[in-house]
Amino acid sequence: MGVDYYNILQVDKNAKDDDLKKAYRKLAMKWHPDKNPNNKEAAEAKFKQISEAYEVLSDPQKRAVYDQYGEEGLKGQVPPPEASGPSGDSFFQTGNGPTVFRFNPRNADDIFSEFFGSSSPFGGMRNGGGGMRGGSRFPNGMFGDDIFGSIGERGSVNQIVRKAAPIEKLLPCSLEDLYKGTTKKMKISREIADASGKTMSVEEILTVDIKRGWKKGTKITFSEKGNEQPNVIPADLVFIIDEKPHSVFTRDENDLVLTQKISLAEALTGYTVNLTTLDGRNLTIHINNVIHPTYEEVVPREGMPIPKDPSRRGNLRIKFNIKFPTRLTAEQKTGIKKLLAP
Repeated sequence: MGVDYYNILQVDKNAKDDDLKKAYRKLAMKWHPDKNPNNKEAAEAKFKQISEAYEVLSDPQKRAVYDQYGEEGLKGQVPPPEASGPSGDSFFQTGNGPTVFRFNPRNADDIFSEFFGSSSPFGGMRNGGGGMRGGSRFPNGMFGDDIFGSIGERGSVNQIVRKAAPIEKLLPCSLEDLYKGTTKKMKISREIADASGKTMSVEEILTVDIKRGWKKGTKITFSEKGNEQPNVIPADLVFIIDEKPHSVFTRDENDLVLTQKISLAEALTGYTVNLTTLDGRNLTIHINNVIHPTYEEVVPREGMPIPKDPSRRGNLRIKFNIKFPTRLTAEQKTGIKKLLAP
């Protein structure tokens, strides 16, 4: 097939227009010759390849010819099916023979300028200079060496191209979700722009993988999933884990805490805790010690999975709320004195 345009843009053969634009934006900014003053010749060649790949794959007609006939088809060595074009179309040549597709790559600088618009990182500059075939039309030092370093950040140079502020959304998760891990499907609606700049509303389903042991405040970022706008890099969509209250357990870092209400008699004579874990197991913990108000029973490795190593777990800590009687009979007092006697 000759040149592999899909590989050059680092996209697969099912790439949509949105995928192509993102790939071109990233690679064009990386390989623009003015971004690579110490390796300008190689960067210019790479930049031209990227621009040519984007020009072919973003045009349905050129892409159809390329997918069927490869680079040879674009060069007119084989006729595309039903090849015909509007009057004056410079990509077709007609004569006595069959219609032949003629692809002449456009100037890489022109593609770059059209993509980023008049307010591109090099906006406001004269369009002269003949593009890259006659030398770069973006003189060194016009904006300084750091112009590309600021692209995509809020507060970039003269706000020429900026990235929209992140969109943050809470993602409620039960303690069971965070204990066992789960997958959530999130439906979003956003505006995207086509090659002409027109916007349309689309819906997407995002898959959020919740890892075992994740904590409240953990952020999951989907890059550039915000609305597309002219001269603005779409915002990142950020989901923030929010832990829902649990009816039995509370969480303290990697530990689980359980509070049991017991009577004074149970505190003094022994108590058995029966509980169901977050993954459905039944635990029975026998406590033979005297339970005082600050007593805490610790059950090792029955807490939350540790995010960096889910095979390890925190502890289960059992606290007690002792219900003291408001009154004692003489007989009860005597019994307690005997029990507590040395």
